[in-house]
Amino acid sequence: MAIAILLSLVAFAVLLPTYGVAAQWRVYRSGLARERTENALKHLLRQATDGHSASFRSLKGELGLSDRELLSLAERLELEGLIHSDGTHLKLTTDGERLALHVLRAHRLWEVYLAEELGVPVDRVHAQAERQEHRLNPQQLDRLSAAMGHPDIDPHGDPIPGPDGVVPEAPGTVLSAWPLSTPARIVHLEDEPPLAFAQLIAEGLKLGQVVRVIERTPSRLVLSDGENEFRLAPMLAANVHVVAASSEPARALDGVLPLSDLPSGAAADIVALDPHLKGFARRRLLDLGFTPGARVRSELQPFSGDPRAYRLRGTTIALRREQSDRVLVRALQPERSR
Repeated sequence: MAIAILLSLVAFAVLLPTYGVAAQWRVYRSGLARERTENALKHLLRQATDGHSASFRSLKGELGLSDRELLSLAERLELEGLIHSDGTHLKLTTDGERLALHVLRAHRLWEVYLAEELGVPVDRVHAQAERQEHRLNPQQLDRLSAAMGHPDIDPHGDPIPGPDGVVPEAPGTVLSAWPLSTPARIVHLEDEPPLAFAQLIAEGLKLGQVVRVIERTPSRLVLSDGENEFRLAPMLAANVHVVAASSEPARALDGVLPLSDLPSGAAADIVALDPHLKGFARRRLLDLGFTPGARVRSELQPFSGDPRAYRLRGTTIALRREQSDRVLVRALQPERSR
């Protein structure tokens, strides 16, 4: 009798419609199939964007599947109308491209969320976004994008596809082809392969940084940002994209300077927030009242120097230097600051 009851309980636990072992196994298998599908389509999209033809070999290397698993996956994708195959090369159909762009959008929005909302280091967001990109439907992605102010680039400078599937054109020229001694602003740091991206971050390069190529040889490029020099191998420099930048520092233009440079006791009018400041960090400063036209006064600097107090709209607010660096102001003459 006891054995029969035990067997009944085991069967119930296994066959429970929602929480049973069998149900959970089906959910796992379904999720795994979705991930493989979306990762395959994303690979085909990346290959097409780079001007390459995807093949069974390239897809096998990307997904790490056996020949049998790969053949089964390709047959299923073709049956579902997501890819075309000529026996050697693989191409996305219109429906396949639409789904691939959804995954790409999800990945890049997740990277923004991780970097700007959760403060995850930029060299770690790619791997985490790879795990999260399969979890949201288009409506959930729209809400995530809206909550972050509809960002148009990810933390590496890659354009984020819109809800219509349109991918904005990525600006920039490869750094290795940039002319010597010409100011350039970094707009993209390629995050693949991860090791190369980690090297760029370790060198101290970042989006928005203004640099000059001061030396180019077959074996290296030497950059300068006016204070530091960076030595990159040509293959590493090919992962950096730049656009033309003004030779004048932003703080020297029309008396505009970062709030962090405002002397103690001085007042200024806020001109703008750094355009590279995105997401939660930008919204927080706006919510605190750091909006264009508002008047702000720098209070006495503490002994440690950070954070620093500012008087704004009748309230004293403490900001760390990394925050006050992003607020651009125009200092007032002493008689106007009273």
